[in-house]
Amino acid sequence: MQVNELKLRNFRNYQNADVHFSKGINVLMGQNAQGKTNLLEAIYVLALTKSHRATNNRDLIEWNDKKAAIWGEIQHKTGKTQLELTLSSKGKRARVNHIEQAKLSTYIGQLNVILFAPEDLKIVKGSPQVRRHFMDIEFGQMSSKYLYNTSQYRRILKQRNIYLRQLHLHKAKDLMYLDVLSDQLSAYAAEIIYQRVQLLGKLQKWSQSIHSEISQQQEVLKFNYVTSLRKKDLGSVEQIYQTLLAKFKANHEKEIRQGTTIFGPHRDDLRFMVNGKDVATFGSQGQQRTAALSTKLAEIDLMKEETNEYPVLLLDDVLSELDEGRQTHLLTAIQNKVQTFLTTTSMNGIATNLINNPKMFHIENGVIS
Repeated sequence: MQVNELKLRNFRNYQNADVHFSKGINVLMGQNAQGKTNLLEAIYVLALTKSHRATNNRDLIEWNDKKAAIWGEIQHKTGKTQLELTLSSKGKRARVNHIEQAKLSTYIGQLNVILFAPEDLKIVKGSPQVRRHFMDIEFGQMSSKYLYNTSQYRRILKQRNIYLRQLHLHKAKDLMYLDVLSDQLSAYAAEIIYQRVQLLGKLQKWSQSIHSEISQQQEVLKFNYVTSLRKKDLGSVEQIYQTLLAKFKANHEKEIRQGTTIFGPHRDDLRFMVNGKDVATFGSQGQQRTAALSTKLAEIDLMKEETNEYPVLLLDDVLSELDEGRQTHLLTAIQNKVQTFLTTTSMNGIATNLINNPKMFHIENGVIS
């Protein structure tokens, strides 16, 4: 999978840009605040319909305009696909091969991307919310079923939390309706948790090999999915569903007192264990970086395994954060395998001998040359 061409209209500081990319490594070079990350962000938004650094569409639209558009030609094994995303204050409109998509869930997955930025260290040592977001973004690209279940889960969770607050404030009394919401929520939650466990098992397999190589066979990386359910209750979707449903029934008074849903995938976490210890708490910064790098690189192979195509890799000023050894592993792993976009202010400190025939783009004030 690769991006052949990208067109931007009024996106961030790009009024009108049309650029063709190499199928290998594309280096986006320029000083800070010139538009390097904006270009990377445009590819990310084209893939996922949302930004990794903005929550409002307005932030993505050039200051004096009311809407922005991103168009891309995507090369798949089976042929070319035209993607178009229009952003405005009224929302988003997505088209695949000029056909408008009624739901964004049918659009996502046409272009798969993996973003690696310095803040991705937060995957290891950040809040549980960061890790849940990481799982949902990556697994949602690999599986339309996962994407659908998370969307429905959030919808029912919102309804259930509103009703729990109404029960708490004595504005509602019907516990049967709470049971209905609990049943619906448990069904979607069971699907999400089961898929997370399965995909994390595969991701661990790929990441262990990479991590072992980077650490020179001195360390073993494992993932620990942290949930309110016991490990023996995670064997099947039906088993998870029944266990969660029982938990909701046994704890509905507690949830009413608190006015919120206290069990489910929205409360779960992922821990990175190195040689049996939680690397976020007991690991050095170097071990945390290695765990994060191993996980991000493993995503490439997992996505290939799940979708039969390699994703596009976006590296936002990340090489300057890695020492020579980790740079070597990263650049060796992606060479001649995935289309890569790399932003940097300078090639100094980057192992350029490991980058074969990069296509160089200079970016200054939203102009690409």
